[in-house]
Amino acid sequence: MQPHRTSPGLAGPRITPLEDPGTDFPFYNGAPVFLNWGQWLFVLAMVGLGFALLVLPISWPGGALGPIIPALLLPAMPLAALALVARGHSRVVFGRVGRRELRLMLGFALLNLVVSIGIGTVLRTWMVVTPNSNIGPLTEMDGPARLVFFVKTLPQLLGEEVITLLPFLALLTVLTHRRLGIGRNQAVVAAWLSTSVLFGLIHLPTYNWNLIQCLVVIGSARMVLTLPWILTKNLWVSTGAHIINDWLLFGMALAATALPQPG
Repeated sequence: MQPHRTSPGLAGPRITPLEDPGTDFPFYNGAPVFLNWGQWLFVLAMVGLGFALLVLPISWPGGALGPIIPALLLPAMPLAALALVARGHSRVVFGRVGRRELRLMLGFALLNLVVSIGIGTVLRTWMVVTPNSNIGPLTEMDGPARLVFFVKTLPQLLGEEVITLLPFLALLTVLTHRRLGIGRNQAVVAAWLSTSVLFGLIHLPTYNWNLIQCLVVIGSARMVLTLPWILTKNLWVSTGAHIINDWLLFGMALAATALPQPG
């Protein structure tokens, strides 16, 4: 499905360098349908519930495959809520995936690696940087367990995009309401910054509650990963960039453990 295209006059001018011509975000301006604040609150409640099911210490059935269940629920619950309130128009947040989209996924993933490593290196000069809590266990897993881990990341990283970008659309709806008088482009920037901060905060447990690292490094990474969404309005593109980025990081960690240790 193509990204949503607005009718003339339904929205303000684009942030020209960052957005594909002729595209706009759905729902906030009444196209294809308008979602009111109550409907967005329902969607956001499912965002929160999906995240809670992922992080709470629940004993899921299925043995080693059990952790895949909450990873699937993370995107499924908010998307189901969106499908309910959007009345057949929920798929508008996804678009086609062709060669351009694949190139964008790879390009933004590599850009994000450069930005994250650069900022992390600078931050490391004046504070202790906490490693990702998933890296240690991953390096100690056997082959089948590693396969399950990487399979789990597919729905989970889609879910991380969903629980970031649906709040983005909700904020865009609220901020562009006529009573607030905030312009469309200013609202996009505010939603971009706000959801990047939110993304950093939900990673606090992953980085041992290192607030500065989560806000500065992870928040900056999120800003880069949101760029393909702003550009294309296609959630598949930001998800693909996120998956490539994380798999490269995990792959580098595994490669590092395979190298001969000095001494």
